[in-house]
Amino acid sequence: MKALLALPLLATMLVYGQHDQGAVQKRIEIDKKNALKPFTIMPHRPNFMLLGSYNTKGYEASIHAEEFSTPDYRFKDIEAQFQLSLKVPIALDFFSGRLNVYGAYTNRSFWQVYNPEISSPFRETNHEPELWFQVHQKNRFLGFNNPLTIVGISHQSNGRSGILSRSWNRVYAVILLQKGRLAISLKPWFRLSEDKEDDDNPDIKRYMGHGETRLVYTRGKHTFSAMLRNVFESDFKRAGYEFSWSIPFYKYDHFRGYLQAYSGYGESLIDYNHKVNRIALGISITDFL
Repeated sequence: MKALLALPLLATMLVYGQHDQGAVQKRIEIDKKNALKPFTIMPHRPNFMLLGSYNTKGYEASIHAEEFSTPDYRFKDIEAQFQLSLKVPIALDFFSGRLNVYGAYTNRSFWQVYNPEISSPFRETNHEPELWFQVHQKNRFLGFNNPLTIVGISHQSNGRSGILSRSWNRVYAVILLQKGRLAISLKPWFRLSEDKEDDDNPDIKRYMGHGETRLVYTRGKHTFSAMLRNVFESDFKRAGYEFSWSIPFYKYDHFRGYLQAYSGYGESLIDYNHKVNRIALGISITDFL
């Protein structure tokens, strides 16, 4: 049902996306110029601070029992979240400038800042270093431009031990399609196997699937993004959906208002097998486009 509700939005994107220069190409050109500067650090994924994030499902606290001395502790349904995501060029301009190598680090934190009763802890922090090769090209597919294809490897972990430890390693590809204001990112991945005794989350593929699809649409200084993960693989039972909207402040370009909603599984490693229904407001420093 949620996927069907997204179809009118997708149709609107496809219609209006044909009458503007490619936002993806603009971002690629900016990155190319910045990558040539010394000591360059660039935004990778969106960088944002969600000042209020409310989860109607609540957060499971029992698994964290070893962290608290009081038996009646609990997590609040409202918290703050933030993401810091940066990338650096490692090697540039192979094969006449078509092939570049990048590395990145993304930190996503879930902060119980409004819960002083248990000392306002960070409920979860996910760390994800990546390394990838990206190929610049001028292919076309089903009427879309394909300016960029990526092949990479990532490690994602929450940096904990014992029963709270979560991690997995993946190789992935990204096929980027673009038409005017609309960009579509197709990202399949393959989980690298681990020894059974070292695997903290052997069923994570059931909830995270084997890839995700993201739609990003720009309209003026507004950016809309929709993500779908594990929808058809799980027959809609263990899917994850995310929607975000970055909203410009009047004549102020340094950051934007940010609305984000998430429904389903896999939002964080500690909650990968717990359903989340969340709405959040905050500020965005950088977005996808």
